[in-house]
Amino acid sequence: MKFISQLYKIGLLYNFFLFLALINIFFSTGKSHANTFSVNDIEISTPFEINFNKNEIIDKGFVKAFNELIFSIVQTKDQIKLKNTSINQIKGMIETFSIKEEKFIDEIYYLALNVSFNKKNIFDLLETKNIFPSLPVKKDFLFIPVLVDQNKNQVLMFSENKLFSSWNLSNKKYSLLNYILPTQDLDDFRSIKQNINILETYDFKEIINKYNINDHIIMIVFKDNNKIRVFNKIFFNQKNNLKNLNYTKVNFNEEEELFKFIDNLKLVYEDFWKSQNQINTSVKLSLNISIDNSNNVKINQFEKILSDMDLIYNFSIYKFNNQNNFYKVIFNGSPDKFLEVMSDKNYDFEIKNKIWVLNDKS
Repeated sequence: MKFISQLYKIGLLYNFFLFLALINIFFSTGKSHANTFSVNDIEISTPFEINFNKNEIIDKGFVKAFNELIFSIVQTKDQIKLKNTSINQIKGMIETFSIKEEKFIDEIYYLALNVSFNKKNIFDLLETKNIFPSLPVKKDFLFIPVLVDQNKNQVLMFSENKLFSSWNLSNKKYSLLNYILPTQDLDDFRSIKQNINILETYDFKEIINKYNINDHIIMIVFKDNNKIRVFNKIFFNQKNNLKNLNYTKVNFNEEEELFKFIDNLKLVYEDFWKSQNQINTSVKLSLNISIDNSNNVKINQFEKILSDMDLIYNFSIYKFNNQNNFYKVIFNGSPDKFLEVMSDKNYDFEIKNKIWVLNDKS
């Protein structure tokens, strides 16, 4: 009888651990997919007419949201490949959406939407088009625009330079870069003026060192009759990246031409930044990860990290026992990159029989 009683207790204990494991699987926050791309505050307006169709208006909002997402994660040269994406394809990639606001004013219908796209589906679409997306990472750059009139051998800065005064008036909602303009310091102007003949090699350190922003863009626009040459020095991650661009004459006194010129340059900088954060979705590293399932809070934290990580293509629990949950994680990158990213989150691993056993450093 004693032996049977012990077997009964062991059975109860096993069932208890099995119950805990099932709770971890069915009630954890991100067990099957990486998270979504959220595009919020999409605004659409249309006259309220007899043939008014609300569903068609919402579809237009979906298209606008999709385009904003693509503008933020795909370089300019590849965006045209997605121009003819059908509304049915777009709707098939939407995870959720909500109507934030709708109203009628003077017979005009206004709609504001929040739309979330399934990240895996978006990446799958881009892969079929041979497009490598980029992480939608926001970034501050110190931005120093200098205008040189070569005919007059004159430097224009600050309020005299319309590029300076207009630069931050032309911002797109989907832009990733935030441009920090220098203050209008006369000493800075004198320093640049004194070096007008060597501006391309001048280091601008006297100006840069005044700001607590190491990464910077120095844009020098040389005007020479009908020709404009833009010399760009983009400093990021302790490296200088040089770009020369040539344009035909631009009339900076014409607002439309000025803003078109600014938008074109901003696309160049946005594309550079996207190239630094590109994801090679064709690389799919499959990892088997084991985590102790005795602490449900830590499991939820781990799954949230996986869900929030843009480089995670997919993850799911493929088995469990009374001690551990086992995850299949698909990562867009190398093993070293995965270890680097997870180390930043205070996790490290040791490999045992091809299983990556998670150690919590916190």
